[in-house]
Amino acid sequence: MLTLTIGTFAIALNHLLLISALILATLVGWRVAKRGGENPESVLFSLFLLGMLVARISFVLMYWSDYRHDPLQIVDLRDGGFLAWPGVIALVLGALLYGWRRPALRKPLSAGVVTGLLFWGMTSLSLSLYDKGAQLPDITLRNAKGDVVQLADYKGGPLVINLWATWCPPCRREMPVLERAQQQRPDVTFLFVNQAESMQSVSTYLATQGLTLDNVLFDASGRLGQAVGSMALPTTLFYQADGRLINSHLGELSQASLARAMEPFDTVTTRKPTCQASATC
Repeated sequence: MLTLTIGTFAIALNHLLLISALILATLVGWRVAKRGGENPESVLFSLFLLGMLVARISFVLMYWSDYRHDPLQIVDLRDGGFLAWPGVIALVLGALLYGWRRPALRKPLSAGVVTGLLFWGMTSLSLSLYDKGAQLPDITLRNAKGDVVQLADYKGGPLVINLWATWCPPCRREMPVLERAQQQRPDVTFLFVNQAESMQSVSTYLATQGLTLDNVLFDASGRLGQAVGSMALPTTLFYQADGRLINSHLGELSQASLARAMEPFDTVTTRKPTCQASATC
């Protein structure tokens, strides 16, 4: 399960866990402060922002080659480009500094920080272990010719599946990034699975935008999104050769965040799958 969906509202579970960790840390710190000490609420929020800032800067520095040609992307947080461990280190160091300067804050702040980090770490690890290893759904789709194809036919090599729609602004913004990656990584199969739109409208959109996509498939009823537990668009899924999920990304991809998500593909040598007769490749 990748998202929590309530009506038309959907939020990524990893984002929900992060917010929940901050709320829990604030509640614990407040409760401890009631027994003696200073309420750490504002400090916890400041430390949270510090951690996020350092995590973002660290990601940008690590993938600077992907950002240097378009520096404005650095401030576009929609790509989800963060490195967790530098952010955690900065948060802990900041908490130690606050505690050293303000003794009345030490016990409530340490209780809040430890509780929040433990909650976030354990739930994030559990979610990752639950999602990773999930098998490629055994469902049928249609290709651009209207023929029925089996999703399982694309096993045998690294596989990237992008769930998208033409009415979705972030889907449209990330499409050139995925198109370039498709051209640059012939060892990886990219599937662009449109959600509940007609073949004619999709063909018209791709033609007017000048996009050339090798594998456009159609999911008229949104079964793939339901099967992988994500009703948000865009959703991008990364499967290894045996059909096991190794990564996922909700929201818009930048060149840097796509490169990070595909790094596991560089650690193994696999062959690109041979498409069945019914599939268009």
